[in-house]
Amino acid sequence: MSAANARSAERAEREPIPAGAWRMLALGVAAQAGGTLLISTPAYLIPLLHLQRGLPLAEAGLLTAAPALGVVMTLVAWGAVADRHGERWVIAGGLALTSVFAFAAAAVSGYVALGLMLFLGGAAAASSNAASGRVVVGWFPRSRRGLAMGIRQMAQPLGVAIAALLVPHLAEGVGIWAPLVVTGIATAAIAAACALWIANPPRPAVDPTSAAGAPPVNPYRGGHFLQRLHLLSMLLVVPQFTLSIFGLVFLITSLGWSATAAGAVIAVSQFVGAFGRIWVGHLSDRVGSRVRVLRWVAFSGVAVMLALAGVGALHWSVAAAFMLVVASTVSVADNGLSFTSVAEAAGPFWSGKALGIQNTGQFLVSAAVGPGIGVLVTLVGYPLAFALVALAPLGSIPLVPPRDEHWGDAPEPAPPQPSPNPSVTART
Repeated sequence: MSAANARSAERAEREPIPAGAWRMLALGVAAQAGGTLLISTPAYLIPLLHLQRGLPLAEAGLLTAAPALGVVMTLVAWGAVADRHGERWVIAGGLALTSVFAFAAAAVSGYVALGLMLFLGGAAAASSNAASGRVVVGWFPRSRRGLAMGIRQMAQPLGVAIAALLVPHLAEGVGIWAPLVVTGIATAAIAAACALWIANPPRPAVDPTSAAGAPPVNPYRGGHFLQRLHLLSMLLVVPQFTLSIFGLVFLITSLGWSATAAGAVIAVSQFVGAFGRIWVGHLSDRVGSRVRVLRWVAFSGVAVMLALAGVGALHWSVAAAFMLVVASTVSVADNGLSFTSVAEAAGPFWSGKALGIQNTGQFLVSAAVGPGIGVLVTLVGYPLAFALVALAPLGSIPLVPPRDEHWGDAPEPAPPQPSPNPSVTART
């Protein structure tokens, strides 16, 4: 172990975790998973809508984009409210609204009305995206945040995995309305739990980066660290949403898997991806750097998408399912790292807005992935589409910042400059 790694490990052992932090983390995971369940549900309606009801793949992909578009419209606003008023009621209130719109989506008829309810449900579910990350960063010390945020980030694949298991089965056996009712019940229960047991994390009374009494300093001024993180995260989310939206249909239509078996593979990929996020977050704590591990993940993303394209082109069914699990795991590994890094650099007075901007960029891309990749698959097929998606993580590699930045850290002092006149120095 290098000296830097040893110092990081020693710091992790010294810094205590505040009482109640693990409870906040558990509630944050539940809140994020509940919101993700609603956002992911339309993707797993595609086999029913496309194969049985004849809805074109591009239009089905547009329906999957509806909740993501709703998220995009409100993320920064939810984050600003959390910065000003705290996380508790932002999360609880947003999930309560999510429940209302999930029940409404189950009751409407027609694809336009369904898309509108999903859009509004996504707008409400954005509250947990914007605020639950603040809870984790606020309650855990820096040397434990990688692990904690990795656990929090497992909520997204957990929500996707639950959707993959429940939605196809319920939709085929009962109707489209059934998984939406289940989502409404789940988000209502989580909203009640968050209202009862979430506590806003402590925060400093004054921003040390600004003069006393002055407004908090905008972390986007004076550097490009956050901007680079936002851009590279937008690129890295392309393979993630490609696989989460079209992985199930790829197994069914291209490789001949049954809907139940394909759903099980997707669920496994999401569970493995969830634990992969935890391991990557812990690795960043041990290494002492988020961006270094983020660079490793970006390189890996290129390799796994090309490998998936290769085995898909050869129609190696088992190998393709295995690579789908591996690629899905790698494609979600960056989220916890980038979210933690954004929150650490933005600080407690700006992290809600910064995480909102981070999520907005990702969801803008994810909203385009559904219809865009749907058209691409229609034109060139799944293997070539997967190979082209590998260009996204490839383009993210130059954007990874060279080093980490943390809010409140004092800049390194400039080295003393020698006096041009030695006699002046001698007299002083």
